[in-house]
Amino acid sequence: MKLPAIEGIIRRRILVNYRVIPEVIQRLLPSRFRPKLYAGYAVAGICLIRLEHMRPQNLPAVVGISSENAAHRIAMLWDEKGVTREGVFIPRRDTGSAINHLMGGRVFPGESNRASFTVEEPENGISFSMESRDGTVKVSLAGKISGALPSSSIFPSLQAASSFFEPGALGYSVTSDAHRLDGIELATKNGASNR
Repeated sequence: MKLPAIEGIIRRRILVNYRVIPEVIQRLLPSRFRPKLYAGYAVAGICLIRLEHMRPQNLPAVVGISSENAAHRIAMLWDEKGVTREGVFIPRRDTGSAINHLMGGRVFPGESNRASFTVEEPENGISFSMESRDGTVKVSLAGKISGALPSSSIFPSLQAASSFFEPGALGYSVTSDAHRLDGIELATKNGASNR
């Protein structure tokens, strides 16, 4: 089933990434996928994203909805018709929006679990927490704007991290049907793609 194109604004996007031993992460991926590596490690994490004015394409922004969301993801590769493709596997999505939860997989791509979000955005920083209603996920972080990545990062620079993720604009999300994944591709208005 093809879902309608959705448009809106990405108001805020925080990527919390961590390195994982490839053999460990492979066990979480469907068999057709394999982890994309950087410096010998698989990269997994959570995309914490605030979406605003989300609605089917060509409808006015005033009818759109806004929500806090979390996509738990793994950078991956797969082969399709002799070509290696890139994207992310999304084993879980969480949302603060009842509409996203109810319409996910129907109008909006990706089925989402309900969660509570608390976000404070003081100048040049953020305090963020999320807890899923089913009690299986809890995330909290505090951060500030910086011009450099921490020295513990496997990526030597923001540009290196961006170059690693940028080609993977396609994501496949787990659904309630064990034999089906929801696919979604993100394209930004300025022509760049990312997930």
